[in-house]
Amino acid sequence: MDNPQKYSVFITRKIPEPGPTILKKYLQVNMNPEVNILDRKVLIKNVKNVDALLCMLGDNIDSNVMDAAGSNLRVISCYSVGYDHVDIKEAEKRKIIVTNTPNVLANTTADLTFSLILSAARNIVNADSHVRKGNWKFGWTPDLFLGYDVYGSTLGIIGLGEIGTLVAKRAKGFGMEVLYYSNSRNKKIESDLSISYVPMEELLQRSDFISIHVSLNKSSFHLIDESKIKLMKKTAFLINTSRGKVVNEQHLIKALKDKQIAGVGLDVYEDEPISTSNPLIHLPQTVLLPHIGSATFRTRSKMAEVSANNIVNSLIGKGTVYKIK
Repeated sequence: MDNPQKYSVFITRKIPEPGPTILKKYLQVNMNPEVNILDRKVLIKNVKNVDALLCMLGDNIDSNVMDAAGSNLRVISCYSVGYDHVDIKEAEKRKIIVTNTPNVLANTTADLTFSLILSAARNIVNADSHVRKGNWKFGWTPDLFLGYDVYGSTLGIIGLGEIGTLVAKRAKGFGMEVLYYSNSRNKKIESDLSISYVPMEELLQRSDFISIHVSLNKSSFHLIDESKIKLMKKTAFLINTSRGKVVNEQHLIKALKDKQIAGVGLDVYEDEPISTSNPLIHLPQTVLLPHIGSATFRTRSKMAEVSANNIVNSLIGKGTVYKIK
């Protein structure tokens, strides 16, 4: 077994315990103490000669970063399930192991997805603001912040992976009819949850709420565009907690302005952080969150544990490593 003390790791942003403690037991640790995305030059300076890199969504880990790290770099550990910020093909060429944190954040993200469904349907954000601004003048009124029922409505899920399946389970608890479209059918889940597989076009036409749960790749880039939005009901809501670039944001903005759909609940955007000049911020039928799908104390700590162990186990050859296939 290699002597673990000779290894080093750079962590691009501050992560919670127990991640740092696990790593310090085996490696020399250099961690950016801030939570903001590092300047590119600072990132490249800090990866020189490291054996491992623990990175976040928003870090662009490409051939230039790998060149700067040099031949020592053996592991890139993603503090996330998603890994589209890493050039996987380039890593494969260099025989660098790339890992992620599966089986950790799915329930937490499914909870947030349902929070967006409820918030968008029932005008929660606008109603809260109404009260805080002192605009609630007349007590109960019959037409104040009328919204849409979630119970008994139809949910369309695009992408029936782990998170999509957990959202479907929650939806059944709300008495919703659940439709789904995915690259492959899962007849067992269809039977277990009493949900229906339908073509994409039918899902868009029938659903009251459409929730996206796909990874970002060439086929899913701008999967939801003007042509897809036009198939939706005028009373439909689009929910996205997957990746921002799955939705053509300009087409979505136009649809909202033209009232082609009722509203959106978003946790992800084409560019993050979202610009204060982005029209989505100024549209009343939007619920906007700052990419917090996995943001609970327990889940973020577990992600730190898994991403740290991925590095340790890859370098010293023991335990489980969640490699990107």
